Amino acid sequence: MTAVVIVAELGGSSSRADSDAAVREGRYRLLIVAITTVAAVWRFGYLVATKWNQQLLFNDSLYYSSQAYENAHGNWFRDFLGAHPGAEHAPLTSIILTPASLLSHHEFWQRATNTVVGIAVVPLIALLARRVAGRRVAVLAAGIAALYPNLWMNDSLVMAESVSTLLVIVALLVAVRYRERLDIRSAVMCGAVVGLAALARSELLILAPVFALLGVRQRGVRASWRAAAVLMITALGVIAPWVGYNVPRFDHLVLISTNEGGALRGANCDDTYSGPAQGGWSVLCVVDDIDRPGEDASGRAVRLRKEALSYMRHHLGQLPDVVGARLLRSVDLYGVNDLVRFDVGEERARWASWAGIVSFWMLAPWALIGWRRRPARTGLILGAPVVGVLATTVVFYGAHRLRTPMEPVVVICAAIALCRFSPIQRLIDRHFPS
Repeated sequence: MTAVVIVAELGGSSSRADSDAAVREGRYRLLIVAITTVAAVWRFGYLVATKWNQQLLFNDSLYYSSQAYENAHGNWFRDFLGAHPGAEHAPLTSIILTPASLLSHHEFWQRATNTVVGIAVVPLIALLARRVAGRRVAVLAAGIAALYPNLWMNDSLVMAESVSTLLVIVALLVAVRYRERLDIRSAVMCGAVVGLAALARSELLILAPVFALLGVRQRGVRASWRAAAVLMITALGVIAPWVGYNVPRFDHLVLISTNEGGALRGANCDDTYSGPAQGGWSVLCVVDDIDRPGEDASGRAVRLRKEALSYMRHHLGQLPDVVGARLLRSVDLYGVNDLVRFDVGEERARWASWAGIVSFWMLAPWALIGWRRRPARTGLILGAPVVGVLATTVVFYGAHRLRTPMEPVVVICAAIALCRFSPIQRLIDRHFPS
């Protein structure tokens, strides 16, 4: 009789525990939906209020928009005049914007497409934060992401930042799975997403070797080499069709884009080695004599790269200061007014740029604390975008747009720290009791 009572009580406790867990899960999902709704209302409101009739300025948005427009009208990957092959930037963003380019007032609908992508970033950050640190952190991370200017002010632009940010988060999610399983299927998934991310922003290909190290640290070289090799080969395989497509179109090999030469030249010139733009990028350094007879886009990229490397060799003494300025600019500690000027030139509102800077100043200290308190197993995964951003900044220049791949990590790490801050912890405990 006693045994029957004990079994009944255990069964009742189990049922109550399952019921409580279901309630907490339902509450969590409802909160994420509510937060995502707030994010959507804000982003669409900002889009309509600030971009409804705004023409594209002279910046990279002209390429993405015109490339998508040419794609939509059958001139696949041609420049905005439809006269020459186009590969100024990686192709994925233009492909995603192609359907919107069939509509009238297509520039607005291209902006709207990126806005939808940016909204999807919010629940994905919550999903990643939950995998890393649980539901409490996920809710707070989603709330921060919904309001964080360094995310939402990119969503109304015809640029690659929203698409690349989303793919970085997906890459981190599949990297978590890869670390847990280290099987061939997970390696293929991880490599495929990284390859797609590189087709949005070429520098994101650096995630592949960093993620490949996950298995080496966990099981050693011999046990993990096969999965690591599959990951790397898959990532390269995803970009291979684009490389092959470009071979007959250009005079020189184009791996992902022809933009690398201009990016290097604009970052290595008199304007960016001293003065207020030190460590940044200047269009004035690439517009002079940019077109030469008989030189296609790939040839121009090769020439500009050689000019940049020559300038660096002749100014080696200044390079340490310039690299330092680039790194400080990437965390809003140097050249802030020039960073805002750069943002405004890329169609970000001045007040939004300043809001992003102040928000980063507020979140960064918490993110550093959260990084130290993160689960140990996630260090290399969350660190991968940071490594990529630092490497890109050192090689090229410091700017908010180059920092975007690490913004989700800043948000999640800050949420980890803030969840242990007593007032916030008590508030979350009301909804998610232990």
